[in-house]
Amino acid sequence: TPTCSISHLPGYVRHSSDFYEKGFDAIACMSVNDAFVMSAWAKHAGAGSIDMLADGNAEFSRALGLEADKSEFGMGLRCHRFALVAEDKVVTHLFVEKPGEFLVSAAEHVLANI
Repeated sequence: TPTCSISHLPGYVRHSSDFYEKGFDAIACMSVNDAFVMSAWAKHAGAGSIDMLADGNAEFSRALGLEADKSEFGMGLRCHRFALVAEDKVVTHLFVEKPGEFLVSAAEHVLANI
């Protein structure tokens, strides 16, 4: 979506060094898209410091309980916008946006709240 491409991912690209300075081992962007779309998106966004993960069948999104039916917009099954922080395979923070919002999962908000 425009929010994901113009604001969400670019925020993490812009602040990637801040996350690494806080001790993060990796930053990943997961989307209900295929690996080819994720690769093209990474190149377009200059997201070389971010692992782009494809959740093509929304299996991970479903496992998190974050699947979102966007069929009315012609987008099919997607995922709610979120940010997740994990340490030693345990989720320590989960920031889930309300539909149509972009506040709590922004890189700046996550950095200020971890």
